[in-house]
Amino acid sequence: MDPTRQREIASKGGRAAHEKGTAHEWSSDEARNAGRKGGVTVSRDRVHMAAIGREGGESRSAAAREARMNGKNAEREVPMQVAHDGDRSQPAAPLGDRAPVMPRSDESSAR
Repeated sequence: MDPTRQREIASKGGRAAHEKGTAHEWSSDEARNAGRKGGVTVSRDRVHMAAIGREGGESRSAAAREARMNGKNAEREVPMQVAHDGDRSQPAAPLGDRAPVMPRSDESSAR
């Protein structure tokens, strides 16, 4: 049978089941487990995973090369405000050309 025709028939069956109310509705737990199972299965194929990684790396390097040729910075760095204790839980807006002057933690508590 033609794959297109087979897909049409299956689609009609799925729509009919939903209208009738007998179609399977995935719970979030079922969907999570199914996704995990599929991910484990796919990741076992080391050759396939290597091909995916290679394709992604080639795509990224091609985009960076094109950006360099067009005079754009492909790897944009966005400065972040970082508290003196190293807390990065609150992302900061881009700072532009200069970093703001931030009070030290011991100065801010004295105020």
